Amino acid sequence: MRKYTKREAKEYNWFRTFFQLFVSNCIYGFYYKIMYRLEIQGRENVSKDKKYIVAANHMSAADPFLTIVATQKPTAYMAKEDLFHSNFLMTLFLDWLGAFAVNRDKLDVSTIKTALSVKNSKWDLGLFPQGTRVLNGKIENVSRGFAALAKTTKTDILPVAILGADKKTKIPFTGKVILKIGKPIPVCNDINEMVDKWGYSISELTGFEYVKDCEAQVK
Repeated sequence: MRKYTKREAKEYNWFRTFFQLFVSNCIYGFYYKIMYRLEIQGRENVSKDKKYIVAANHMSAADPFLTIVATQKPTAYMAKEDLFHSNFLMTLFLDWLGAFAVNRDKLDVSTIKTALSVKNSKWDLGLFPQGTRVLNGKIENVSRGFAALAKTTKTDILPVAILGADKKTKIPFTGKVILKIGKPIPVCNDINEMVDKWGYSISELTGFEYVKDCEAQVK
């Protein structure tokens, strides 16, 4: 059975591009515009000709699709390995979306190789630096892995803030979800610096407090 931990650039083809953008815009985008009055800010910060690591705060299962709606760029997202072994339909869905499996506890060689493959395609790489959904109004427990990937692949980081996606509604036009795209964070050799710049950027965009991990700052 394939583990989906490593993907080649050729796998990010026209079919997966079409499928991902269709699902994101025509299903999730339409639903959130009707139910949550979806609002997108800062799209002028996105260059169609530049590659990014799209890094967002995490509030709901729909977040990967929402960030794609915000940037309008196909994006390869990391997904925990368990999702690829839940059932056949889920595995097929994730495969067609261009997602790839990762070990959340460590940065595997296969993850780095896939990140390099994504950069050699027409897609961006997407991830959530906090790893899991955080709903306490704080930007904390930020992994340094995304900054390490940015350094390794020499790719700028695009911060995307998600607001309101954790609130549920069953009545059209009563919810409110706002997606804010910040200015790209230039790649540099200092991983801690990039982590802090992302944390402060998301904090400014969301109004949430950025809590620095003091231990991570020790090189």
